[in-house]
Amino acid sequence: MRTRLHQIQRARLTRGAAACAPLLLALLGLPAGRDALAQERFAVAPQMVEDRKAVFATVESVREVEARTRIAGTIRSMAVREGDAVAGGQLLAEVEDPKIALQIAALDARIAALAAQQRQAAQELERTRALRATGAATQARLDEAQTGFDVVEAQAAATRAERAVLVEQQREGRVVAPQAGRVLRVRGTPGAVVGPGEMLAAIATDRYVLRLRLPERHARFLRPGDPVTVGARGLAERPGAALGRGTIRLVYPELQAGQVVADAEVEGLGDFFVGERVRVTVAADQRRTVVIPLSFLITGAGIDLVRLASGMVVPVQRGPARTLDGAPAIEILSGLRAGDEIVRP
Repeated sequence: MRTRLHQIQRARLTRGAAACAPLLLALLGLPAGRDALAQERFAVAPQMVEDRKAVFATVESVREVEARTRIAGTIRSMAVREGDAVAGGQLLAEVEDPKIALQIAALDARIAALAAQQRQAAQELERTRALRATGAATQARLDEAQTGFDVVEAQAAATRAERAVLVEQQREGRVVAPQAGRVLRVRGTPGAVVGPGEMLAAIATDRYVLRLRLPERHARFLRPGDPVTVGARGLAERPGAALGRGTIRLVYPELQAGQVVADAEVEGLGDFFVGERVRVTVAADQRRTVVIPLSFLITGAGIDLVRLASGMVVPVQRGPARTLDGAPAIEILSGLRAGDEIVRP
């Protein structure tokens, strides 16, 4: 009976030791099985990475058109103000020249007088034709009557054409929007005197871009098609308010005040103020550095370590977070060199 109890106690101790073995091995840092012996390795090699730079970009219109008056006169009314959305051909302002109305009235009176002369010349021509048919009038008199009628008719036609020119000038006092967009600036108030060709309103077209300005040293790294990350509107860090991502559409070939200028296309700029600033992150530089998977880094208290394939543990200086084949990675600034082989801790 005693032998049987001793066998049962030994079996229980054996099972307990087997259950605790993995925990003890893990605490001691020893491999727990055949799979752990084949530890994962990573060969250190320099790679090209992009340094991203946060800059401020301004919302700009791709094109800005101006609505100008074509005649001189006085502004009778302004139909828009700054910030209004307008359609192409929409009335913006009306300019009138009081002298044009007086000239049209004078031409109307002249046309009425020429109409009376034309009726008189037509009657004289008919009488002369009748007298010529009976032989009471000479051919010279008939020709004279015909010429008088033609002259009055030509004068009436010329006066009507002159009146049409004045009416068209009066119609040109209507200032309309050349294209659809938003009104940026309005110049002039009702009652103000303007000259021909003077701008009354500046309109930004419906297409907007983010205009970036970077130092000259970053010029060779900007390319059309490069992605940009656009931050929150209004320069405030508000979660969920970021615009997302955009694409560089154009890099201008001319430096302005020592800066390279580029335009980025981003959705959702239609309700922004023109000139509003937004935080944008772009790729501003490229360099070669060492990047390792994040899982190979041993993070300690105030120090970061990696384990070499030789078994040596060396301290490293970590840099910014990166990605390696879509997985989290970390840049190593010092402590590793090309050709080193590290193992996963």
